[in-house]
Amino acid sequence: MAGEQRLAVVGAGLMGAALARMFAAAGWSVRVCDPDQAALERLNADLPANAGMPTGRIVGHRLLAEAVADADLVIEAAPEKPALKQQLFVQLAALTPASCILATNSSVIPVATVGAQVDDANAQRIVGTHFWNPPDLIPLVEVIQGPRSAPAAIETTLAMLRGIGKQAVHVRRDVVPGNRLQHALWREAMALVDEGVCTPEDVDAIIKNSFGLRLAVLGPLENADLVGLELTADIHKVVLPQLSRATEPSSALTQRLARGERGISAGAGFYSGWTEARVAALRARLIRHVQRVLQER
Repeated sequence: MAGEQRLAVVGAGLMGAALARMFAAAGWSVRVCDPDQAALERLNADLPANAGMPTGRIVGHRLLAEAVADADLVIEAAPEKPALKQQLFVQLAALTPASCILATNSSVIPVATVGAQVDDANAQRIVGTHFWNPPDLIPLVEVIQGPRSAPAAIETTLAMLRGIGKQAVHVRRDVVPGNRLQHALWREAMALVDEGVCTPEDVDAIIKNSFGLRLAVLGPLENADLVGLELTADIHKVVLPQLSRATEPSSALTQRLARGERGISAGAGFYSGWTEARVAALRARLIRHVQRVLQER
């Protein structure tokens, strides 16, 4: 499913740009739509080093209609705002061929919500394609079946992704919200900071240097079998009643936002002193680690 197939990406941010480069490297014709001209101009900047192909393989557009007109697959990588995504999918349904798959890369907003304002006929071609960052390195893509997604659209999407070498899995229910496993961990990590149990640095050190080391080769349910389900049940009787049940963002998060500490874009978040050099070093370390793990599998 490669060759001259055509992809359109809506959004030229971190994820959208990475998706464009990944599909271009696999031989797809790629167009990207974004209102930010500077973001569009950066799309091809790293292609010779990252993808080994001529600059210009990815074409940027500021007009949505130009980017998606003849696409086989559209991946929406816009900000996580439901109203924005709903408006985009109404436009995409009108602007794309009837055979085009319309995919959202949202990690938490359900497919049903994203396509809520689209008519039934076009909603059949809306699916979720949740890539993990960095998408060119992380093998997994969750292909999420919404309540109105056609089985043929799911099968086509799975085939397209497997055709570019991804490990695509079929998520059969459009659960609300998605990405539960990661954010359950984040909620507990932030709760520990809220409660003064650990600093952010210590929480991350504990995770990275204990069970985090196992996760690439030993999933939590495998681990439960390994230690024994009787022991797992006994541990849960003690631990689960004490875990965070917060239904709102933690004060550790909201207080930092109130101070303007938004993360790397502001130079500070849970950690202070974020610089371009420090961020680049972190990303390089992440890439080396993921590459090493995949090579050793």
